[in-house]
Amino acid sequence: MSDSGLPDTRETHRSHKPTHSASNQVEAVFESVVFASRWIQAPLYAGLIVAELLYAYKFLVELWEMVIHIHKMDETVFMLGVLGLIDVTMVANLLTMVVIGGYATFVSKLDLEHHPDRPDWLTHVDPGTIKIKLAASLIGISSIHLLKGFVDVANENPEHLKWKIFIHMTFLASAILLAWTDKIMQKDKKH
Repeated sequence: MSDSGLPDTRETHRSHKPTHSASNQVEAVFESVVFASRWIQAPLYAGLIVAELLYAYKFLVELWEMVIHIHKMDETVFMLGVLGLIDVTMVANLLTMVVIGGYATFVSKLDLEHHPDRPDWLTHVDPGTIKIKLAASLIGISSIHLLKGFVDVANENPEHLKWKIFIHMTFLASAILLAWTDKIMQKDKKH
Protein backbone atom coordinates (compact mmCIF):
# COMPACT_ATOMS: atom_id res chain seq x y z
CA MET A 1 0.00 0.00 0.00
CA SER A 2 1.14 3.52 -0.74
CA ASP A 3 0.94 6.46 1.61
CA SER A 4 -2.33 7.53 -0.05
CA GLY A 5 -4.07 4.31 0.95
CA LEU A 6 -4.21 2.98 -2.61
CA PRO A 7 -2.48 -0.21 -3.68
CA ASP A 8 1.08 0.35 -4.84
CA THR A 9 1.14 -0.41 -8.58
CA ARG A 10 4.85 0.21 -9.12
CA GLU A 11 5.71 -3.43 -8.44
CA THR A 12 2.95 -4.63 -10.78
CA HIS A 13 4.21 -2.40 -13.62
CA ARG A 14 7.75 -3.66 -13.16
CA SER A 15 6.65 -7.28 -13.46
CA HIS A 16 4.82 -6.59 -16.77
CA LYS A 17 7.74 -4.69 -18.29
CA PRO A 18 8.79 -6.51 -21.48
CA THR A 19 12.11 -8.24 -21.34
CA HIS A 20 14.61 -7.52 -24.10
CA SER A 21 16.34 -10.81 -24.18
CA ALA A 22 18.50 -11.86 -27.10
CA SER A 23 15.81 -14.24 -28.36
CA ASN A 24 13.23 -11.42 -28.41
CA GLN A 25 15.63 -9.22 -30.37
CA VAL A 26 16.36 -12.03 -32.85
CA GLU A 27 12.63 -12.60 -33.25
CA ALA A 28 12.01 -8.88 -33.84
CA VAL A 29 14.74 -8.73 -36.48
CA PHE A 30 13.44 -11.89 -38.16
CA GLU A 31 9.89 -10.51 -38.22
CA SER A 32 11.19 -7.29 -39.79
CA VAL A 33 13.00 -9.29 -42.47
CA VAL A 34 9.88 -11.40 -43.13
CA PHE A 35 7.75 -8.25 -43.46
CA ALA A 36 10.31 -6.55 -45.72
CA SER A 37 10.45 -9.65 -47.94
CA ARG A 38 7.21 -8.52 -49.58
CA TRP A 39 9.39 -6.13 -51.62
CA ILE A 40 10.89 -9.16 -53.37
CA GLN A 41 7.67 -9.15 -55.42
CA ALA A 42 8.23 -5.60 -56.71
CA PRO A 43 10.56 -6.71 -59.57
CA LEU A 44 7.96 -9.34 -60.53
CA TYR A 45 5.34 -6.63 -60.95
CA ALA A 46 7.86 -4.53 -62.91
CA GLY A 47 8.36 -7.53 -65.21
CA LEU A 48 4.60 -7.79 -65.73
CA ILE A 49 4.55 -4.11 -66.69
CA VAL A 50 7.17 -4.91 -69.36
CA ALA A 51 4.92 -7.77 -70.52
CA GLU A 52 2.06 -5.25 -70.81
CA LEU A 53 4.27 -3.07 -73.01
CA LEU A 54 5.01 -6.09 -75.18
CA TYR A 55 1.28 -6.83 -75.47
CA ALA A 56 0.66 -3.21 -76.48
CA TYR A 57 3.34 -3.60 -79.17
CA LYS A 58 1.79 -6.89 -80.34
CA PHE A 59 -1.63 -5.22 -80.49
CA LEU A 60 -0.29 -2.38 -82.64
CA VAL A 61 1.53 -4.80 -84.99
CA GLU A 62 -1.63 -6.90 -85.45
CA LEU A 63 -3.76 -3.79 -85.95
CA TRP A 64 -1.31 -2.42 -88.55
CA GLU A 65 -1.41 -5.75 -90.40
CA MET A 66 -5.20 -5.56 -90.47
CA VAL A 67 -5.10 -1.97 -91.73
CA ILE A 68 -2.73 -2.67 -94.62
CA HIS A 69 -4.47 -5.91 -95.65
CA ILE A 70 -8.11 -4.92 -95.03
CA HIS A 71 -8.99 -4.93 -98.75
CA LYS A 72 -7.74 -8.55 -99.10
CA MET A 73 -9.54 -9.95 -96.03
CA ASP A 74 -12.83 -11.77 -96.15
CA GLU A 75 -15.22 -11.30 -93.26
CA THR A 76 -14.11 -14.43 -91.38
CA VAL A 77 -10.42 -13.47 -91.46
CA PHE A 78 -11.31 -9.93 -90.44
CA MET A 79 -13.44 -11.19 -87.54
CA LEU A 80 -10.61 -13.49 -86.42
CA GLY A 81 -8.27 -10.49 -86.50
CA VAL A 82 -10.66 -8.43 -84.39
CA LEU A 83 -11.04 -11.32 -81.94
CA GLY A 84 -7.25 -11.51 -81.76
CA LEU A 85 -7.14 -7.80 -80.84
CA ILE A 86 -9.81 -8.33 -78.19
CA ASP A 87 -7.83 -11.28 -76.85
CA VAL A 88 -4.64 -9.21 -76.55
CA THR A 89 -6.60 -6.42 -74.84
CA MET A 90 -8.17 -8.80 -72.33
CA VAL A 91 -4.79 -10.32 -71.46
CA ALA A 92 -3.43 -6.78 -70.98
CA ASN A 93 -6.41 -6.01 -68.70
CA LEU A 94 -5.61 -9.16 -66.73
CA LEU A 95 -2.00 -8.05 -66.36
CA THR A 96 -3.13 -4.61 -65.18
CA MET A 97 -5.36 -6.14 -62.52
CA VAL A 98 -2.59 -8.43 -61.31
CA VAL A 99 -0.01 -5.63 -61.19
CA ILE A 100 -2.16 -3.00 -59.49
CA GLY A 101 -4.18 -5.34 -57.28
CA GLY A 102 -1.25 -7.55 -56.35
CA TYR A 103 1.07 -4.66 -55.58
CA ALA A 104 -1.59 -2.87 -53.50
CA THR A 105 -2.51 -6.05 -51.64
CA PHE A 106 0.85 -7.68 -51.05
CA VAL A 107 3.60 -5.06 -51.37
CA SER A 108 2.54 -1.53 -50.50
CA LYS A 109 -0.50 0.72 -50.48
CA LEU A 110 -0.99 2.88 -53.53
CA ASP A 111 -1.40 6.55 -52.61
CA LEU A 112 -4.18 7.26 -55.10
CA GLU A 113 -6.96 8.59 -52.87
CA HIS A 114 -7.32 11.84 -54.80
CA HIS A 115 -6.14 10.66 -58.22
CA PRO A 116 -8.83 11.44 -60.83
CA ASP A 117 -8.24 8.21 -62.79
CA ARG A 118 -8.29 5.87 -59.79
CA PRO A 119 -10.24 2.70 -60.71
CA ASP A 120 -13.34 2.09 -58.58
CA TRP A 121 -12.38 -1.52 -57.88
CA LEU A 122 -9.29 -0.38 -55.96
CA THR A 123 -11.45 0.70 -53.02
CA HIS A 124 -12.23 -2.91 -52.17
CA VAL A 125 -9.17 -4.85 -53.32
CA ASP A 126 -8.41 -7.98 -51.36
CA PRO A 127 -7.04 -11.37 -52.40
CA GLY A 128 -10.55 -12.83 -52.81
CA THR A 129 -11.67 -10.00 -55.08
CA ILE A 130 -8.51 -10.28 -57.16
CA LYS A 131 -9.03 -14.04 -57.58
CA ILE A 132 -12.62 -13.57 -58.75
CA LYS A 133 -11.64 -10.79 -61.18
CA LEU A 134 -8.80 -12.93 -62.52
CA ALA A 135 -11.14 -15.89 -62.96
CA ALA A 136 -13.63 -13.70 -64.81
CA SER A 137 -10.83 -12.42 -67.05
CA LEU A 138 -9.67 -15.96 -67.78
CA ILE A 139 -13.24 -16.89 -68.71
CA GLY A 140 -13.38 -13.91 -71.08
CA ILE A 141 -10.06 -14.85 -72.69
CA SER A 142 -11.15 -18.47 -72.95
CA SER A 143 -14.43 -17.34 -74.53
CA ILE A 144 -12.53 -15.41 -77.19
CA HIS A 145 -10.41 -18.46 -78.01
CA LEU A 146 -13.51 -20.62 -78.16
CA LEU A 147 -15.30 -18.11 -80.37
CA LYS A 148 -12.28 -18.05 -82.70
CA GLY A 149 -12.59 -21.82 -82.98
CA PHE A 150 -16.31 -21.61 -83.78
CA VAL A 151 -15.82 -18.82 -86.35
CA ASP A 152 -13.13 -20.82 -88.12
CA VAL A 153 -14.68 -24.25 -87.44
CA ALA A 154 -13.82 -25.53 -90.93
CA ASN A 155 -10.10 -25.22 -90.11
CA GLU A 156 -10.37 -26.25 -86.45
CA ASN A 157 -9.37 -29.71 -85.29
CA PRO A 158 -12.49 -31.18 -83.61
CA GLU A 159 -10.34 -32.63 -80.82
CA HIS A 160 -8.80 -29.20 -80.12
CA LEU A 161 -12.26 -27.65 -80.09
CA LYS A 162 -13.44 -30.24 -77.53
CA TRP A 163 -10.45 -29.41 -75.33
CA LYS A 164 -11.16 -25.68 -75.63
CA ILE A 165 -14.75 -26.29 -74.51
CA PHE A 166 -13.56 -28.47 -71.63
CA ILE A 167 -11.00 -25.87 -70.51
CA HIS A 168 -13.60 -23.10 -70.77
CA MET A 169 -16.09 -25.07 -68.67
CA THR A 170 -13.33 -25.74 -66.10
CA PHE A 171 -12.59 -21.99 -65.87
CA LEU A 172 -16.31 -21.30 -65.52
CA ALA A 173 -16.79 -23.88 -62.76
CA SER A 174 -13.69 -22.62 -60.96
CA ALA A 175 -14.94 -19.02 -61.08
CA ILE A 176 -18.33 -20.03 -59.70
CA LEU A 177 -16.67 -21.97 -56.87
CA LEU A 178 -14.33 -19.05 -56.10
CA ALA A 179 -17.23 -16.60 -55.98
CA TRP A 180 -19.26 -18.95 -53.79
CA THR A 181 -16.31 -19.48 -51.42
CA ASP A 182 -15.70 -15.73 -51.24
CA LYS A 183 -19.39 -15.13 -50.49
CA ILE A 184 -19.27 -17.66 -47.64
CA MET A 185 -16.11 -16.08 -46.26
CA GLN A 186 -17.63 -12.57 -46.44
CA LYS A 187 -20.72 -13.82 -44.62
CA ASP A 188 -18.52 -15.33 -41.89
CA LYS A 189 -16.65 -12.01 -41.49
CA LYS A 190 -19.95 -10.18 -40.86
CA HIS A 191 -20.86 -12.50 -37.98
